[in-house]
Amino acid sequence: MLRPATTSQQPAVAIRRTSVQLSQHVQPQAFGNPASTGRTHATPEAKQHPSRFAILLARFQPPFRPMRTIRIYVPEPIAIGADFTLPAQAGEHVARVLRKVAGDPLVLFNGDGHDYAATILSVGKREVIVRIDSSARIDNESPLRLTLAQGIARGEKMDLIVQKATELGVARIVPLHTERSEVKLDAARAEKRLAHWRAVAESACEQSGRAVVPEIVPALPLEAWLRDLPADDGALRLALLPEGDVQARALRFPSSGGVLVVGPEGGLGERDIGALHAAAFHGLRLGPRILRTETAGLAALAALQALHGDV
Repeated sequence: MLRPATTSQQPAVAIRRTSVQLSQHVQPQAFGNPASTGRTHATPEAKQHPSRFAILLARFQPPFRPMRTIRIYVPEPIAIGADFTLPAQAGEHVARVLRKVAGDPLVLFNGDGHDYAATILSVGKREVIVRIDSSARIDNESPLRLTLAQGIARGEKMDLIVQKATELGVARIVPLHTERSEVKLDAARAEKRLAHWRAVAESACEQSGRAVVPEIVPALPLEAWLRDLPADDGALRLALLPEGDVQARALRFPSSGGVLVVGPEGGLGERDIGALHAAAFHGLRLGPRILRTETAGLAALAALQALHGDV
């Protein structure tokens, strides 16, 4: 006896219908289509849209930076085409700190206004030998020739002043003992500090690209320095004073440039100011605020270079 169809046969029809509906809505690549596996060439549309991995990789990839030019100061004559042995300290810096090897390029300068391109020939335990390949005139000295006569500041403040004054293009630095100076140097300490300040200036030239190292003279008492100033040099004489009546914008510098005097931490004393006025120095005032000695001279140099120099 035949039985009528039961409901147990209906789900099979429903499953078949459901599978047809899914096949109409699901994309082929979801089921392992070769286009989704990367085994075939991507379409032009896909090439225009990078993957998330590529985007993340680009985000964390460090930006390209050109190799920094290594400049080394050597206080010796340099001849093009010759082999040159670096001084011991410079050679140690190149070999141990910079870890340069044979074939690496360097730039040497000795303060004559030129950069000398060189190639390292050998790096030994005690010496580094380079070949001088060529030279190039460096024309980045400020047209405004300034001398900074700075009251000696304590500790690292003086180092900062020498470093930043060099970067700002000062031509000469004169350390001064003034009425309120707190730093007292005997002959031995004065010689060591002078050598240290000169090394700071040389390092600043290496970093800033200057090929002329500013002159730094031995420390002098203010009165002795004023007595030795040439009367006919024509340089504009300025002293940075809170009560000064001259503004930087109103200045007119001669071709010989100018001299700027800045006091130490305690400022210039009355005897100092009297001696400066007697030597035809004008009081320069930067603004209504009192600046620290490590700020005052650098701010004045920056302002003068911006208004009358090349900054």
